[in-house]
Amino acid sequence: MALQMSGPSRGKVALFFLLCVCAAAQGSYRGFVRFSQVQEPTQRAVSEELWFTQNLDHFNGADSRVWKQRYFVNEAFYKPGGPVFLMIGGEGPANPAWMQNGTWLTYAAKLGALCLMLEHRFYGKSHPTKDLSTDNLRFLSSRQALADLAHFRTEMGQTRGLTNRKWVAFGGSYPGSLAAWFRLKYPHLVHASVATSAPVYAAVNFPEYLEVVWRSLASENAECPVLVKKASDCLVERLKDPKTFDNITKDFNLCSKLQLQTEMDSAYFLETLAGTFMDVVQYNEDNRDFEGALGTNVTIKVLCGVMGDASLGDPYARYVAVARLMMDTFSLKCLDTSFNNYVRDMTNTSWDGPAASGGRQWVYQTCSEFGFYQSTDSPNQPFTGFPLIYQVQQCADFYNISADQVKDAVAQTNEYYGGYKIRSSRIVFPNGSIDPWHALGITQDITADLPAVFIKGTAHCANMYPARNKDLPQLSLARDHIFILLQQWLKQ
Repeated sequence: MALQMSGPSRGKVALFFLLCVCAAAQGSYRGFVRFSQVQEPTQRAVSEELWFTQNLDHFNGADSRVWKQRYFVNEAFYKPGGPVFLMIGGEGPANPAWMQNGTWLTYAAKLGALCLMLEHRFYGKSHPTKDLSTDNLRFLSSRQALADLAHFRTEMGQTRGLTNRKWVAFGGSYPGSLAAWFRLKYPHLVHASVATSAPVYAAVNFPEYLEVVWRSLASENAECPVLVKKASDCLVERLKDPKTFDNITKDFNLCSKLQLQTEMDSAYFLETLAGTFMDVVQYNEDNRDFEGALGTNVTIKVLCGVMGDASLGDPYARYVAVARLMMDTFSLKCLDTSFNNYVRDMTNTSWDGPAASGGRQWVYQTCSEFGFYQSTDSPNQPFTGFPLIYQVQQCADFYNISADQVKDAVAQTNEYYGGYKIRSSRIVFPNGSIDPWHALGITQDITADLPAVFIKGTAHCANMYPARNKDLPQLSLARDHIFILLQQWLKQ
């Protein structure tokens, strides 16, 4: 049975995202976050960026092309003979703040570990190709990324005398999956893995995400998701009458007059507004300030407080108030909900393009490997109007990948990695009950050597972030339990 980390109810505890590295990047691009695109950290670099010569195509021996992959090192805790910790980068720029902060460094200090972080190909400054054309994106995949890790680990082992050290992989969200799969596919290179908030099961349609959003909002106030649904339904009803478009444009301070010429236009508008709640729930109360994350003060409690404030008017008016709050939080002068503008940005293949910080790349990976489409196809969730067909159509619009090809690619991913039936050893799977991604993760022990740690009341990657006094006791216990597992595994 999985270790269930629960504690006393916090009642109305205090309380914004995306699929991220929790550890090294931010990923999924929707809601108001897409208007505050992930950029290189602006704070003084806390760790020198280094460069590794990497192969472009690990699976074609006739292709000798190489490129420079960015990585970081922290040797502060290393003791001769100690293990090597490898933090895996994800779908955005690797953030060097993680070389000075995070639970993994607490473990490193106790275990005398050398700490490395490798940026994921095609994200941040790690540019394998001249641009982001669909033809070049064929070199972007989890399999190529795992081979990057394997080659990096082999070369670092040889050049730094670490070949016989025990390596431990860390990652959160998609990189959490990579951490698990690295151990699965390269067990001779990595001794153990901590796969936090890892969606190991690929799914074209992922309506369960929004079902968890409902439950997470209800955990704060049972009426909260009901009010969100009433507001969403009201908005959808208004969208049926073009005479309401002027008022809706003013209400949400849109950058241009609302125009809904296709179902895609409507779905994009509705998804953008719903994304506020999705993002806040996913990262509710995570200790992300050190990353330079915006909106960490906006929590489930804050959103439900606005939705429950009758003085603001009916549920629709409160929904508007939430959108205005997020615009203020992200310093947006107006809200661009034009699907045409989104298509323009997502099909820009330049490394200087508006979606090059990760949006174009990550959506490509969802189309070519994972799916993960957070649709409104379930009746047990608060929103309406962005069904699976809207999500999958983007694959055709952006990359000429058909719906059948998406379905086949997702099936191949599960066949290759095993999905929920992953079989390996020395991998721990921490997940939070508030985090919608836990629905695609491992929340029950598979074997004694593949344990799950399910943490009640916490969100995405919570155990990875630095500890603080207001942490739930079960979160502190989970961090301690993971450390004990690492201690045990490093003795094996």
